[in-house]
Amino acid sequence: MSDYKIISALNEEHKVYLVQSALSGNIYVQKILDVYNIRVYEYLYRNPVAGIPRIINYYEDSNQLIVIEEYISGTSLQEKIDNSDLSVSDIRSYMIMLCNILEALHSMTPPIIHRDIKPSNIIITSYNYAMLLDFNAAKQFSGQHESDTVLIGTPGYAAPEQYGFGSSSPKTDIYSIGVVLREMLGSITPVPDIAPILHRLNLIAERCTQMTPAARYQSVAELKNAVSQSYYPAQHSTSAAGNSSQYAHQNHDNAANADTAKRDIHDSASRFLPPGFRTRTPWKMLLSSVAYLFIIWLCLTLEIENTYGAKLWLERIFCLGMFIFAIFCGFNYLNVQNILPLCKSKNRFLHYGRHNTARCGSDFCSICDYVHYRVCCIPYKVIFYNYSVQKYAVPHIS
Repeated sequence: MSDYKIISALNEEHKVYLVQSALSGNIYVQKILDVYNIRVYEYLYRNPVAGIPRIINYYEDSNQLIVIEEYISGTSLQEKIDNSDLSVSDIRSYMIMLCNILEALHSMTPPIIHRDIKPSNIIITSYNYAMLLDFNAAKQFSGQHESDTVLIGTPGYAAPEQYGFGSSSPKTDIYSIGVVLREMLGSITPVPDIAPILHRLNLIAERCTQMTPAARYQSVAELKNAVSQSYYPAQHSTSAAGNSSQYAHQNHDNAANADTAKRDIHDSASRFLPPGFRTRTPWKMLLSSVAYLFIIWLCLTLEIENTYGAKLWLERIFCLGMFIFAIFCGFNYLNVQNILPLCKSKNRFLHYGRHNTARCGSDFCSICDYVHYRVCCIPYKVIFYNYSVQKYAVPHIS
């Protein structure tokens, strides 16, 4: 350990440190492992794999394995998921890169199974390249059907067989990468343009995460082929059903036709659903329902000074319409932003907003003074002054 000087702790709990070589001055990562398979590190040291940090050195000391490996700078995939910093193109690219890494590992003799694939173990470099880290849970696959007796991996990402229901195999990694795919897809806000692609990728994630290994993709190559063709529905209908396993041959035509029909119905119906309902996520639909009901109540109970009867109701309905219009524009309902000139230029939109901030102090208001006052000022006053037993009047606009 004297050959490497510790610079800082990257993860004190897991004994991961940033170190500097006393000989070359290069920066590396040092890991002190209590649980490990030294044969995995021996093999990776002699046979480097693209997409995995290169093993610089390793040795055992007091029942621990000290590993010196290449330092990879970048952002963890977990951070990108948490920040919703992913596009469909990114997801497809990362999946293919991860499949390439796993394909290389699974093709070794004997195959190496990672067994702990999760977003925090995947680093995205500044060149937008996915790197797979942390092989302390990895093992060499012998082909013998021995049930796992100890959970090695992370709950939520570990396949059922890792809980003692079977023996870990290359299909174990396919399960974990399917969970990662599902999490990446969950960070994207669906819009009509990408809904079909998201649907096909969700079908891929669903097959990856089947309970029984036989129902999953039978190899990483088959999974990569399905992901590669996810942009092309005609080709994917064949690959999604499967090309090389017993899982696919039964009722292939019926399943493909049913999936296509359901996808077409789902996409066409989702296109016309209001914001908050397009993903069909229960909690989002519930929250949106409450928000819509609140807006309706807010507008239909609005009191305006010296305005009564039919005229008052016209003002209330107009206010409600402006609210709904603003929401639909903000969430690009039916791609409405593409036909509104002010929505095409953020600079121009902000210019108009700042021009009218004297009215209510909002930087995001006003396409024109008339709409601005009704959409922003009236709701603003109603929310803060009308939410009481006594309703306060708002000045009427002539």
